[in-house]
Amino acid sequence: MDHILEVENFKVYYKGVAGDYRAVDGVSFEVKRREIFGIAGESGCGKSTLVEGILRIIKPPGYVAGGKVIFDGIELLKLNEEELRKIRWKKLSYVPQGSMNSLNPILKVKDQIIDAIVTNSEITKKEAEKQAPKLLETVGLPTDVSEMYPHELSGGMKQRVIIATAIALKPDLVVADEPVTALDLVVQRGILQTISELREKNNVAILFVAHDMAVHAELVDRLAVMYAGLIMEIGPVIDVFKDPLNPYTKLLIDAIPSIAKKKIKGIPGISPSLFNWPAGCRFHPRCPFAQNVCKTELPQMRKVGQDRFVACHLVGE
Repeated sequence: MDHILEVENFKVYYKGVAGDYRAVDGVSFEVKRREIFGIAGESGCGKSTLVEGILRIIKPPGYVAGGKVIFDGIELLKLNEEELRKIRWKKLSYVPQGSMNSLNPILKVKDQIIDAIVTNSEITKKEAEKQAPKLLETVGLPTDVSEMYPHELSGGMKQRVIIATAIALKPDLVVADEPVTALDLVVQRGILQTISELREKNNVAILFVAHDMAVHAELVDRLAVMYAGLIMEIGPVIDVFKDPLNPYTKLLIDAIPSIAKKKIKGIPGISPSLFNWPAGCRFHPRCPFAQNVCKTELPQMRKVGQDRFVACHLVGE
C-alpha cells in the first residue's frame, strides 16, 4: 500500500446554540509512506481541528460529523478507545500545537520520556531509561538534558523534547501541529532540520501543519491548502509555488515577506463565519478573479495534470 493515511469526505463540526459550526466540511487527501505532507492556510481555516479529528482527540462541543479516516488499512473512526490505545504512540503519534507547554514542570525530562514509553508499550522502565538519552541525541540535544527540568530549557529545546517523545516508539506517522509557531527564525530552522532528518533516519511519514507558507516551502514534499473548512489545492510543493492553480494559493504565496519586496501584499477581506459559509466558492468574496459561477456553485476538487488537484471554476479557462 502506497498510502499510510487516507482521509475521505471528513467532517468535524462544533455544536452551537443556533446550530453547527462546520469547521471541517468535507476534506479528502492522502499521505504517502515516508513523505512529509503539509497543510497550510490562514488561522481559523480548520487545520488543527482537522488533525485533532483524525486523531480522535477532538473535545466537545466538537464532534466528527462524517467521513472516513483509514490509517495503514485500519479505519480509525470505527475503533473503540482500547483499540486506539494500541495504535497511538506505537504507530501514530502527535506533536500538539503549543507543545512547549505540554511538559510537566515538576518532572525531569527523562521521567516524562520514560513514562510515555512504558505507558504505551511492553518495554520495562529500566530499558526505557537507556533509551531516553539516545532519543534526545536523535533530535540534536545533549544527553545531559535528560536530567533537567522543563524550566531549565529554552523554547526550542522543549520542542525537541516533545518531538523525541513522539518518536520514542518509532511510529509510522507523526502528526505535527504548528511545531515551529512562536519560535524565532534560528530555532525554527533547527526544528525543521530535525523533522527532515527524522524522516530520513526513521522512514517515518509526517503530517505537518503550519500557517506559514515559507516554512512549507522549506520542508514538505506535497502541500494541501485549506480555506473555510475545505481544501482548495493539493500538489507537489515545488509545483504549487511555481504555478499556483487556485487564486487563494497564489495570494498566500504573494503575502510571504521577502527582502526583494518593497511592500507586503495582504489578502483583502476576512475569513467567513463557520456558522454561515457563503454560497458558491467560499473564497469568492475575497477573490479578485471571481465570476458569476463562483458566487452560486461550490467548485469540486478535480485532478489537473500529474499529481495535482484543485477546486476552482476558473482553472482551465
